[in-house]
Amino acid sequence: MKLSIVIVSYNVRTYLEQCLQSVQKALEGIEGEVFVVDNHSEDDSVAVLRADYPWVRLIESPENVGFARANNLAIRQSEAEYVLLLNPDTVVEEDTLRQSLAFMDAHPEAGGAGVMMHNADGTLAPESRRAIPTPWVSCLKMLGFTKRYYMSHLPWDQPSQIEVISGAFCLLRKNALDEIGLLDEAFFMYGEDIDLSYRLLKGGWQNWYLPYSIIHFKGKSTQKSDYRYVHIFYQAMLIFFRKHYGHLSFFYTMPVKMAIYFRAAIALSDILRKKLHI
Repeated sequence: MKLSIVIVSYNVRTYLEQCLQSVQKALEGIEGEVFVVDNHSEDDSVAVLRADYPWVRLIESPENVGFARANNLAIRQSEAEYVLLLNPDTVVEEDTLRQSLAFMDAHPEAGGAGVMMHNADGTLAPESRRAIPTPWVSCLKMLGFTKRYYMSHLPWDQPSQIEVISGAFCLLRKNALDEIGLLDEAFFMYGEDIDLSYRLLKGGWQNWYLPYSIIHFKGKSTQKSDYRYVHIFYQAMLIFFRKHYGHLSFFYTMPVKMAIYFRAAIALSDILRKKLHI
């Protein structure tokens, strides 16, 4: 089999259906399969999948186990040459899968690839190309200097090597995954794509940006205005930093850790102010 698509869904039935309809068209002519891992949704996602999408391989989790662990449940069942991790709040253009697979076939050194993501308003999403958040890059980003982090020097209309592949559309060579391991389940949500991308690079593989399009309705599968989101997001940043840069000296690590805590405090304050209508 050529391609296994893995979609982790949680309470986003409308977006999930839109995504599946686009995937069905994009898969025409490709030997593939689609997994949907439902993370114990409270809406009617499972009932709709069973009734209207019998071609989907449904995996029902008895609880919300997080993004990394849910993806791994399906990846372990895949025997395809490639695995695509795809957000449910995306729409895939008809030629995107075919063109992306053709590129990967022609570049055996490529361990993974992301694509040109468009926001709902049609603008280009800068997170389509990202750099590894080293201590220096992280500090620059937190100070508002984002060009290095978003690799803004790269052209949008040409394939380019990048460092971080977005988890919203993350096409992976199964052989590369077998070598470096699956998603790190220490990350509940957020950060697992950065960690996986970094491990691909450390394993000698290349990560690529491809100028083939999807639409990403960012954040529709998460609620970014509550305290739990802030905790999970900034905790993921700390997990990644401790895992890959914890060996650095105090003078390198402390500024980054303080910046993470500072940004988390600002985010919590903003949420509190909105709730109190200040």
